[in-house]
Amino acid sequence: MKLSHEEVRYIAELAKLGITDEEAEQFSQQLSAILDYAEMLNELDTDGIPPTAQVIAMRNVMRDDEISDSLSHEEVLANAPDQEDDRFRVHAVLD
Repeated sequence: MKLSHEEVRYIAELAKLGITDEEAEQFSQQLSAILDYAEMLNELDTDGIPPTAQVIAMRNVMRDDEISDSLSHEEVLANAPDQEDDRFRVHAVLD
């Protein structure tokens, strides 16, 4: 399927691209080659293949939520670089 220069210029206009005559010729050849390849794919027999959104089977990979004990206050603060009054001490970010 050969695209004309006018069709390429129309596509460029839709994409808000300014192209030269040389670019229109180049894009005409490239886009035509892409469309020819897509036309080859249309020749494949896909009657026995169900429509899919993914090419591989997807499943939920998240684990189930399980209730567990939280860390104690001391365990949380054990690796704190600086603490004050049983809280994390950080540098002020506002005046």
